[in-house]
Amino acid sequence: MTPFSWEAGLFPLGVSMVLGGTALYKFKKSQSRTGSSPVVLCHSALLCLWGACCFSSFSVFWGWTLFSLACCISLAYSTSQEMLPVDGKAVLITGGDSGIGHALSKYLDELGFTVFVGVLNEKGPGAVALKESCSKRTSVFQMDITKPAQIKEVQAQIAEKVQHEGLWAVINNAGILGTAGDGELLPINIYRQCMDVNFLGAVEVTKAFLPLLRKSRGRIINISSMAGIVPMKQYAAYCSSKAALTMFSGVLRLELKKWGIKVAIIHPSAFRTNIGGTREIWEKQEKEVLENMSPDVLEAYGRDYLRSSTWPFLQFFSKGPTDFSPLFTDVLHGILCKNPSALYTAGVFSYLWICLFSFFPASVFDYVSNKIFRSFSLPKALT
Repeated sequence: MTPFSWEAGLFPLGVSMVLGGTALYKFKKSQSRTGSSPVVLCHSALLCLWGACCFSSFSVFWGWTLFSLACCISLAYSTSQEMLPVDGKAVLITGGDSGIGHALSKYLDELGFTVFVGVLNEKGPGAVALKESCSKRTSVFQMDITKPAQIKEVQAQIAEKVQHEGLWAVINNAGILGTAGDGELLPINIYRQCMDVNFLGAVEVTKAFLPLLRKSRGRIINISSMAGIVPMKQYAAYCSSKAALTMFSGVLRLELKKWGIKVAIIHPSAFRTNIGGTREIWEKQEKEVLENMSPDVLEAYGRDYLRSSTWPFLQFFSKGPTDFSPLFTDVLHGILCKNPSALYTAGVFSYLWICLFSFFPASVFDYVSNKIFRSFSLPKALT
């Protein structure tokens, strides 16, 4: 009997059947908690395709051997993707007044989490709606993340509630878009506002709650933006602050591994929220920019350039999808997955834009970006 005979392939056959069946079962069981049935089907299809390739290209022995190896790898991956039980795990979400933070707070409350929500205005309509609609597991706190005293006060209250169990996850969601406009036109205070909220605020919150995360060996989920990797015209301040948050998350992931704390960054595309503001807010911001513009810059750009160039970009945020489920699926995976991903790209085209910027020549990215986000007007000196 040679090692390539059919009898010699019975052992790999048995191994592959056991490992393959176990892998698919564990993967399906873990993914079913997040409702990712397409992922299960794709995983199963790839495994079957690999098996067919092995059997058609190699001898019986090597075909079953390679297929068994694929099953082993699949089993290891599916094990790392197992979802932990909710079991009333406590999570903190910042920026719960409206938009993603508000909807995410309700979503996690419905799943059975103990939810602590930081809001900018504890008496505002968003905070009141959370108190009325969520269960008793959800608590709302006044927490302006640009004010360290409020963060410290909330940390003390949460520490009293969770005690020795610690806090399972911190979700840094709070953020602002800031004023839109060419980078040269934006006053320096706009850059500072974006950095204070989008970056330094998240740093303050993370540092304050890390002692509670160490107790639970929990998670940090930072909701950044596609603009944290991909440059976008008219948003120099916003992009810069989100890029800082992205790099901070990467460094934390490396440093906190020794404590058993996992860090994930999420780069959503443009979902429809109120972050873009209203026409009244745009007019106020436009007035502020014009008042702070030096005479020579004002002469070069002209008074009409700001509105004609920036308002179409601001209206872009009113056309985004309102279904947050892709983002919520990624957040939930980051919170509960045994081995969460370091990077999530939620929403339409987010990953494609990042790939275009990361792997193609800059000239290609610039061409595509300028075609899609074309300028609607030119500065006065260029007309």
